[in-house]
Amino acid sequence: MTRHKVRAVPLPHESGLAGLYAAAHLADSFAITLPADTPLDVDSLARAVFGDLSLWLRALLACRDALVAPFGVKTTAQIRSELSAKSASRIDFFPVISRERFELVLGEDDIHLDFRTSLLVRGAGTDGKHEVVATTVVYCHNFFGHLYLFLIAPFHRLVVRSGLARAAKKGWQPA
Repeated sequence: MTRHKVRAVPLPHESGLAGLYAAAHLADSFAITLPADTPLDVDSLARAVFGDLSLWLRALLACRDALVAPFGVKTTAQIRSELSAKSASRIDFFPVISRERFELVLGEDDIHLDFRTSLLVRGAGTDGKHEVVATTVVYCHNFFGHLYLFLIAPFHRLVVRSGLARAAKKGWQPA
């Protein structure tokens, strides 16, 4: 089996998030090349990346929820519950902010910080292959937002890379 190479890439200028990069406290992008026969349905690709969390990530989120709840940060269960009550479009606990043909933007606004994550499908070059680019932008509102971002940034990068690699390994099948 071919190893699925996830790589850091420049922030995509064609993303709907491009106007948010300059003032962000965190902005990063990671990409992976899609096999030639992969359907380019951005919703299905996003479900493959964000809708099937690994066991270690679910454990990490449980720890995160236990640590941040006393500080007024929404837990994943609270976000899921709010979205279900509103019948809002979501992928797991990530609310869908916008949907275009080749880009899906997920995100949440909280008292400490706001984040947006884009999954963008774009042509990768002259070889005719496409790639999926996951971009994250975070804005902090206060000291706790900056502290939280400082603590989770290394995990964030691991989570995004792992989600892309896991989806590729599973053949981009939605959860």
